[in-house]
Amino acid sequence: MASSAGPGTGVPAYGPLAGVRVLDSARFVAGPWAATYLGEFGAEVVHVEGPPFAPPYADATRTLRPLLAGHDPADQVSESWVQYSRNKLSVGLDARRPEGRAVFLDLLRHSDIWIESSRPGTYDKLGLSDAAVWEANPRLTIVHVSGHGRTGDPSRIAAPSYDLTAQAFSGFLSLQGNPDPDPPMRAATALNDTVTGLASAAAGLMGYIHAQRTGRGQSVDVAQYEIFFLLLENLALDYFVRGVVRARYGSAHARLHPYDVHRARDGWVVVAAPTEESWRGLRDLIGFTDPAYDDRDYRLAHRGPVDARIAEFCRERTRETLERLGREHDVAIARVLDIADIARDPHYRDRGMFLEWEDPIAGRVKGAGVAPKFSGTPGGVWRGAPWLGQDNDRVLGGLLGYSVEQIARLRTAGIIGEHRPRDGPADTVPFYAREGL
Repeated sequence: MASSAGPGTGVPAYGPLAGVRVLDSARFVAGPWAATYLGEFGAEVVHVEGPPFAPPYADATRTLRPLLAGHDPADQVSESWVQYSRNKLSVGLDARRPEGRAVFLDLLRHSDIWIESSRPGTYDKLGLSDAAVWEANPRLTIVHVSGHGRTGDPSRIAAPSYDLTAQAFSGFLSLQGNPDPDPPMRAATALNDTVTGLASAAAGLMGYIHAQRTGRGQSVDVAQYEIFFLLLENLALDYFVRGVVRARYGSAHARLHPYDVHRARDGWVVVAAPTEESWRGLRDLIGFTDPAYDDRDYRLAHRGPVDARIAEFCRERTRETLERLGREHDVAIARVLDIADIARDPHYRDRGMFLEWEDPIAGRVKGAGVAPKFSGTPGGVWRGAPWLGQDNDRVLGGLLGYSVEQIARLRTAGIIGEHRPRDGPADTVPFYAREGL
């Protein structure tokens, strides 16, 4: 684990990753989410942002709409920042200048994992190539997150990428939505960004474990499109072995049936009976008696009568009734929940998936909790998402051991900076809430 030169940053010890230190210089969802995820399970995460040290920020996540108002109406913060950046320490640092680069290397010397998401080659130009970084810290795991990866077709490597472009380039978008001529339907959230974040977090931990065993760090090249491509089941095998180019199939499933969305009396439900046992339970529940449909291949090729019977059965009943009947007959029927349904759902509440915490700008907020659940070392939230530079003194003094005079000189020279809320406290008192409470 990383060593400390100063007395420390005051991050509480909790979760399975207590003692692991992550330097996060990533921006705009995928990379930052990887660091956030590690931080929710106890890693000490230092988020470094370059100038401008005031709106508009270098990290556009701070200003994504919608915005929440602060104590002073002139202060606003993105809901995305509030949810995705909790548990982090914030340092405003200009690593483009020699003095800032030296501070950045000091931070890397005290880190176990570095996560960044710039276009490939950006840090090389700053004198912070992988080789230069390993001279400072040979045990460091470096996680590079980018749209298309660091090797391959030069024009593709240099191309801009966002969640939507990764959905398209990975093949994912070609499978979503109704068949042609309707357009493909993108995922309604930044699904590729968040899934890439999870993969990046896992990769960082894999590299960290290897470094603990061998004493040598390594570089991890995470391409957003590749993560989604790997999640497309046997799409590639289907093509290379059988020549099949899968197309969009709407809300149904091309190879599983029944497996679809249906309208209930008061909303929507999904009905899933892809196995022989589940089909028999559904068949008995809806009163479908034609024995020919007990053959899976026949059922796939002649969907109409089964779909019509399920649709009729669902239209006549409420979502709650359908779920209850499904449980009684061991059939997978589930309501399609929106967030208003989720907020009232006792299962979400009982498993601690709603959590309140203090945001230093927006105040008391309520959002998603922490998952998965660890029996002995649960994750949690110990602070809200920091304002820019909130922890300059805490990190540079407490972690790196810089003197008050050194920090003051860096601030005067513009190497470090902050954007303090207008009438907020100089720092927020950390609090701690374990998941599940």
